[in-house]
Amino acid sequence: MTTGAGVGPRPVLYSFRRCPYAIRARMALARAGIAVELREVLLRDKPPQLLAISPKGTVPVLQTPDGAVIDESLAIMHWALRQSDPDDWLGGDAATAAALVQANDATFKPWLDRYKYSQRHPESPPVLARAQAEAVLAGWERRLQHSGGGLVDARPRLPDVALFPFVRQFAGVDPRWWAQAPYPRLRRWLAEWTDSGLFEAVMRKFHRWTGESQPQLFDGR
Repeated sequence: MTTGAGVGPRPVLYSFRRCPYAIRARMALARAGIAVELREVLLRDKPPQLLAISPKGTVPVLQTPDGAVIDESLAIMHWALRQSDPDDWLGGDAATAAALVQANDATFKPWLDRYKYSQRHPESPPVLARAQAEAVLAGWERRLQHSGGGLVDARPRLPDVALFPFVRQFAGVDPRWWAQAPYPRLRRWLAEWTDSGLFEAVMRKFHRWTGESQPQLFDGR
């Protein structure tokens, strides 16, 4: 790991810029103020250093200064926010938060994949996949109607951060359709996240890490 003058070892984050799982991990790390050495990888050409610590080869993967490996995005979010949570993203009703994330990861994401990558899923026509995903989106739209601002309650919470990268991906499949779809509150909610300075910071482009590259610092600024 990399050290600087007067700076101890930093956590190392293996990431892929556009991956929604990696985006939500970077959002939490940035908001917690945790600087990491970011290693941008290509998923079709995974570096052996990544596979050595996490053989499943998915991102994000965080290696802490003490050598611990965290290779689930939600676990990275919790690790970061337990150290510093200035906006109380971990607050709110825990059961509601868990149910929202479960609905995204277990139900919405598979249908999103069938919608976005329809050529890989000929058994699920895009219109059918979109309709199945919409069943989840409609519930989130209703929650925003009554919550006062976020998916859990009036304040941004972890599910808002964890879910918006996936809704962003869904909206990008057919932007013209999304612009007129019956989800005005979701569109406004999504725009608030994607227009934020924090999102702009976490989407900064990094050079691909090759194992011989100079360290790249990611601190959310």
